[in-house]
This record gives sequence, C-alpha cells and structure tokens, in this order.
Amino acid sequence: MAAKQVLVVPYDAQWKQDFSDIRDEIRGALGELSLRIEHVGSTSVEGLSAKPIIDIDVVIEDGTKLPAVIAALAGIGYLHEGNLGITGREAFGYEGKEHLRKHHLYVCTKDSPELRRHLTFRDYLRAHPEAVREYSRIKEEGARLYPWDIDGYIRYKSPWIESIYREIGL
Repeated sequence: MAAKQVLVVPYDAQWKQDFSDIRDEIRGALGELSLRIEHVGSTSVEGLSAKPIIDIDVVIEDGTKLPAVIAALAGIGYLHEGNLGITGREAFGYEGKEHLRKHHLYVCTKDSPELRRHLTFRDYLRAHPEAVREYSRIKEEGARLYPWDIDGYIRYKSPWIESIYREIGL
C-alpha cells in the first residue's frame, strides 16, 4: 500500500458549506435517529490550518439506536467499520460520495467520552485564537517534517494536544 501525503492547508471558509452539504445528506437519511450532527476536528475551527477532510460526529441517544443508524447510513452508501479501537465512537467509511468533500464520519452516543473530547477541544480552540495560531504552526511544521508519515505527524503534534487536554481537564 502506498503512503499518503500528509497535507495541511490554511483554513478554507468553504469547509463550513462542505460540512453543511454532508450534514444535510446524513440528516435526510437518519431523520429522528440522530439528536444532532456536529462538525468537529480542525476544519470546524475558523482560522485553523488543517488536513482538508471534514470530521463529523452524529450524536445518538444511546446504543440501542445504533443498529437502525447503521442500516439508515448503509442506505446512502456508508459502511460501518466498528469502533476502530476507540470506545464510544463508531466509524463509517463510504462509497459513491464524489459529490461531497472527503470526510470522516463517526456515530457517538450523547454521553460518549469521545464526543465530549471532540466538542470540548473544538470549543476551546474556537475561544482561544492564540491557540489556533500555535496549533496551525505545529500542524504545518509537522506536515513539512513528516510529509509521507502520518504516524510521525501525529506523534509530532500530540504533546501540544495533550497539554491542551490537561488544561481543559480531559
């Protein structure tokens, strides 16, 4: 398998619309099965450099809803991949979504620690422009240092992320 390039680009205001397009399609399939659909990850923070991939958390009431959610998402081309080693988050791949920006789709229960982590980190960054500037710098530098090594890139930025988690009690 060929390595994929780690590409970090400056913030793009189009990411908001990209999220809305994906959310609307998912919402149409899920209806009342989801409590809400959250734009998380770096593309959800204005001004933050990011890999141009939209991260989305679909929030459901509890695990009893998951089989119906899996079936509804399958109906629009999403494939359930399990939790991929992260408890409290179910991942979905997809096929036939060329009309949408590349994205990562997760389903979390409303009380999931993973959902809480995503939202708390996102909201911290949205409220702290100096953190956005520093995180952008770190991500851009990491992509330059590890252009074909996603694991190296993640290791490079992890100490900064962990310091923010400690600051916000995660």
